[in-house]
Amino acid sequence: MIPIFKERRREPLNPFGGPPLELNSDFGSLAGDALELVERRYGDRGLAVPRERYSSRSEAGDIVCTASDGRDIIGTLSVRFDGEGGLHADALFKQELAEWRASGVSLCEFGGLAVDKHAHEPKRVLAQIFHLGYLHAHRRAHVARLVIEVNPRHVAFYRRWLGLLPYTTARHNPRVNAPAVLMSFEFTTAREQIALLGGRPELLATTRSLYPLFWDAGTEAAMLAKLALG
Repeated sequence: MIPIFKERRREPLNPFGGPPLELNSDFGSLAGDALELVERRYGDRGLAVPRERYSSRSEAGDIVCTASDGRDIIGTLSVRFDGEGGLHADALFKQELAEWRASGVSLCEFGGLAVDKHAHEPKRVLAQIFHLGYLHAHRRAHVARLVIEVNPRHVAFYRRWLGLLPYTTARHNPRVNAPAVLMSFEFTTAREQIALLGGRPELLATTRSLYPLFWDAGTEAAMLAKLALG
């Protein structure tokens, strides 16, 4: 069962210097400034973003994570848990997801991922909002496997920087009128990389991975404690 909570706003938690990031999350559909950021960034890439794609889904467990610089939302990520309504990825990749489900693997989907192109240190924003989604999906809800739909031109980035693996060739995604590839990994992959590299930003240049920009064990524990109090 997905824990029911509403995370309260909190003091920025920024061990890396630079402008502080304020991270928040709540149940519900993508809306407001977060939705506008997704529409703007997807539009920059020539992707169609029908608003009903985000506003029509109201599964009780869906979570929207946001990152703010204290004034504007500069990052967003939606965590969609598997359930009776399935996942967005079922539209193109139902067979692949069915095989994991048949094996007893619990699934969730990250979507609506966007980082403002003017954000200071966009890789740090991406790393920390991804880490927040990971905390909700794996550390709190104990989901085993993540799936995402990625434009083929972004496959190399997600593979190199986050360790996600492609599981299909490109298929046309009518929701955004563009091709998509299914990428996935077991969350234990992320957990191992966070334990090894998290909180060590000095390794970013040599590891070619975003995990040095994730939180260290102590900061992660503090974040989990804050989520539990929500």
